[in-house]
Amino acid sequence: MNELKIEHVNIDQIKPYKNNAKIHKPEQVSQIASSIHQFGFVNPILIDENGEIIAGHGRFEAAKTLNLLQVPVIRIGHLTDVQKRKLRIADNRISENGGGWNADILNIEISELCELEDVSDITIIGFNDIEIDQILAEPRTKAEVQKSDVVPYVADDEIISIPGDIWDFEGGHRIICGDSTKHETFENLMGDKRVNLVLQDPPFNIKIKGFVSGNGSVKHPDFAMAAGEMSDNEFVEFLGKNFALCSEYATDNAMIFNFIDWRNIMPMLTACKQHFAKYVNLCVWVKKKAGMGTPYRSQHELCTVFLNKDGKVPDHIKLGKYGRNRSNVWNYYGCNSYGPHRNDLKMHPTVKSFEMLSDIMLDVTSVGDTVLDCFLGSGSTLVAAQRHRRICYGIEYEPKYVDTCVKRFYEAFHIDAINLRTGKTYTELLAEKRASLEVQNA
Repeated sequence: MNELKIEHVNIDQIKPYKNNAKIHKPEQVSQIASSIHQFGFVNPILIDENGEIIAGHGRFEAAKTLNLLQVPVIRIGHLTDVQKRKLRIADNRISENGGGWNADILNIEISELCELEDVSDITIIGFNDIEIDQILAEPRTKAEVQKSDVVPYVADDEIISIPGDIWDFEGGHRIICGDSTKHETFENLMGDKRVNLVLQDPPFNIKIKGFVSGNGSVKHPDFAMAAGEMSDNEFVEFLGKNFALCSEYATDNAMIFNFIDWRNIMPMLTACKQHFAKYVNLCVWVKKKAGMGTPYRSQHELCTVFLNKDGKVPDHIKLGKYGRNRSNVWNYYGCNSYGPHRNDLKMHPTVKSFEMLSDIMLDVTSVGDTVLDCFLGSGSTLVAAQRHRRICYGIEYEPKYVDTCVKRFYEAFHIDAINLRTGKTYTELLAEKRASLEVQNA
């Protein structure tokens, strides 16, 4: 057995093999370069006695992109020309003949890596963003999906949040009780952070009171604003105030999704076109059951899709290359589809499907990306972000709905949010509130 020694030689002394059959795409060379940058040049290039590469053409190209002057090599001088040619092919081909991956163990390893370090560079391990999402995906039954949509009830006398409150969650999520048309709300919530996705469900400027029921017994009051009292121009102005701030606090190539009812699609599009650069698509959420109305009962909602400023539209679908085929027609359960006794119908009038929001996140964002929902409502965006390792920033005007989000997150993940005003957790503050009520009622 020949003893192998590592040398460091000038990169201009190394010669690529002119008949190298292995193709190294620019993306792969970039991955190799990133690996060398983070871990060091731990896998030397194999060269022959004349400095010609036997194995390591990709590493050689990566070293050039990093402007390295010297690289580690192992000089192989005992092989015949025929053996060198065989080894060049074998070194690449044999690695392709491996047994694949143990999916369960790989899921555990990558999950733990995501917990231990910043996930923004997780693709350094060689899997792309889409593959990472697939590896981390946890199969869910219909019952489990429905459970993710469950919204807990918050009694009026147990509301903790007050305007201005910020709740901090493990995992980086933050939500604020505030006005989503005010700059100070965004500044207090996000500081210098910028999001990769805006995913929200603004009020439709349609009356809720008397038109949208809870679960048959509960009648929802109107939203605090844009509940049918605005003219089209006033609604455009209202949306525009929020959209201007969304644009400011989002990255240039962030995607902007806004749900809207068919009756006010025109004001929505007008406001979007005033503040966002590119109209990407108009998606239709087709619900499993129709709602109220005559002569035609409404069974859909619309969702406008815009690119914030410039850059390439993010695309993690790739025409189904990775197994996810998507169109602009979305079929998901609506809030009236699971049954007559749902707490989410009782708690909030316009709950969005967790599965639908999850798919939107998977379409255009990566693990570790940030999502903004300025009309957080019952917290479906927050739950979906946690499930898929995104970070959610949320704004909600109504203190009761803020508490609903915090309580829902706790019940779904057993993670207690911290109220920054008091420094106490939600469960601590709720216990204090209930104790105070007992004293008052004694």
